[in-house]
Amino acid sequence: MSDIIKAGTKLSSAVCQTQIMALRVPAEALEITCGGAPMGADDGGKGDMDDSLAGGTLVGKRYVDKGETMEFLCTRGGDGTVQVNGISLDIKQAKQLPSSD
Repeated sequence: MSDIIKAGTKLSSAVCQTQIMALRVPAEALEITCGGAPMGADDGGKGDMDDSLAGGTLVGKRYVDKGETMEFLCTRGGDGTVQVNGISLDIKQAKQLPSSD
């Protein structure tokens, strides 16, 4: 099920402890999953996690797509991999600062 998500929305996994907050999202319907199960506004029941999507999430890290058009903050870590429309999100890398010398 795809929903239009707004910035500031918190989503919880149905198969692990992962919780994320949307920081930047496009104004279009997105299917956000964790561990292969749809994420929702409440914790839901413990479902079965897809073992191939058990990469884990780290609290405090920002997760982005390849083009950095969407960004999510992990507010509670867990065992599942977060995906948007079937594509796994990656941890946002720090930008290199210019040298000061």
